[in-house]
Amino acid sequence: MAAKTKATLADKFDQKVFDAIYSRALVYNTCWEDPAVDRQVLNIGAGDRMLVITSAGCNVLDYVLLGPEQVHAVDANPRQNALLELKLAAIRRLEFEDFFAAFGRGYHPRFEQLYRWQLRPHLSPFAQAFWDKRVRWFGNPRGSFYFHGLSGIVAKSFHAYLRFRPRLASSIRDLFETRSLDDQRRIYDDQVRPLFWTPGVNWTLSRQLTMSMLGVPYPQRKEVQQQHERGVAGFVRESIEYVFRQLPVWTNYFWMVYLRGSYSEHCCPEYLKPDNFTALKDGLVDRISLHTATVAELLTESDRRYSKYVLLDHMDWMSSYHPDALAEEWSLILKRARDDARIIFRSAHAAPQYLERLEVGPEQTPLQARLRFHPELAASLQPLDRVHTYAGFHVADVLA
Repeated sequence: MAAKTKATLADKFDQKVFDAIYSRALVYNTCWEDPAVDRQVLNIGAGDRMLVITSAGCNVLDYVLLGPEQVHAVDANPRQNALLELKLAAIRRLEFEDFFAAFGRGYHPRFEQLYRWQLRPHLSPFAQAFWDKRVRWFGNPRGSFYFHGLSGIVAKSFHAYLRFRPRLASSIRDLFETRSLDDQRRIYDDQVRPLFWTPGVNWTLSRQLTMSMLGVPYPQRKEVQQQHERGVAGFVRESIEYVFRQLPVWTNYFWMVYLRGSYSEHCCPEYLKPDNFTALKDGLVDRISLHTATVAELLTESDRRYSKYVLLDHMDWMSSYHPDALAEEWSLILKRARDDARIIFRSAHAAPQYLERLEVGPEQTPLQARLRFHPELAASLQPLDRVHTYAGFHVADVLA
């Protein structure tokens, strides 16, 4: 059984802050995991039934484009499901131009009217109540939908900061205009890096409040601190420098949307491309089922069996303070897995200790004995991840 970490008073305070924020807000307005990497390891096909943590729903829509039988999107935060529910209703009932204005540019001057007349009647009561109060997020000509929600507030704060740093703002614009890695590295090294990494930025990135706004609870922050000698700020700097020196920025829609407040037609998630939008509208969205529940609750409610699991990073915080619940969750994952099931998840640690400690099932079998991990495959794809904020990417097959 995994050992439970004893929380300090400061830990308990940080957790209460995170819980208070998470239980009242939309945390993620866009997904922060690269589905292009996921596609290469999941090999999604027509016979697959998938369980995916919803987050902002972008990757749920990405996976269903590959034509699986069903994608079950599950999230314990009903606000995250409300966002995907709004996207599904908009795909079914709006034209592409209106859809892209709202979810691509983050601004549509008539979205409130479209919502009232075309989308709202097709939402659940919770989603209706949620968006009734927030539909104006899409209609501010000086803002963007992507400046709302917790992660959006951080992005909006950075935009406000750039108004006082015009040279830095100009350098970042120049960076996103590049179309070669040599030019990109030169602009980052000569213009962006000297202006960006100030003591104030380092201090802000080291605060738990900042991490909580980005959806990072303090157990994950501790994982980062334990494996990086320069702490959270050092890890974030290392990640950002890799992204902007080694990966083409003109395809990196993850960082573009937070630095600019919008996607472009050529740099955006797959669901925002015209042909894919048409495929979704023509029936693929009907293969998505929404569940507001924990992973364990969803796995308990029926005897459905799944061939693909996309579990994001939620096990990090569960392993520290709810190890019994994590062991139960893994037992259910294995119980409901098909014989050919593949599981992917991410972690703040390259080698999370809970994988070695966890025991599952009535026989208390070590988790490692029930899974075949593929560390070489995961390590070969990790450098391609355009987000690059997770130290660990894990790929495992269920052993019969």
